[in-house]
Amino acid sequence: MNNYIELVKEWLADPSSVTKEKLLSNANAAFSDYEAAYTDPSSVTEAELIANRAAEAAAYAAAEAFDGEAAYWVKRYEELSK
Repeated sequence: MNNYIELVKEWLADPSSVTKEKLLSNANAAFSDYEAAYTDPSSVTEAELIANRAAEAAAYAAAEAFDGEAAYWVKRYEELSK
């Protein structure tokens, strides 16, 4: 499982359990990983790249307290990473 998604899921279950700073740091790290994978797509499959993008989107949605959007991207990530 993706660590970025795990933190978002923790936040979705209990928003007071994760600080906004931690969520923003999580989102920035997810973006960095996505950007690295995107610049060298030969290192990952297309599904992995899309799943990484979903993790990034979920992390940013959580950082902005958009729980419905974060939940959507968590679900999408889980579908793509099967």
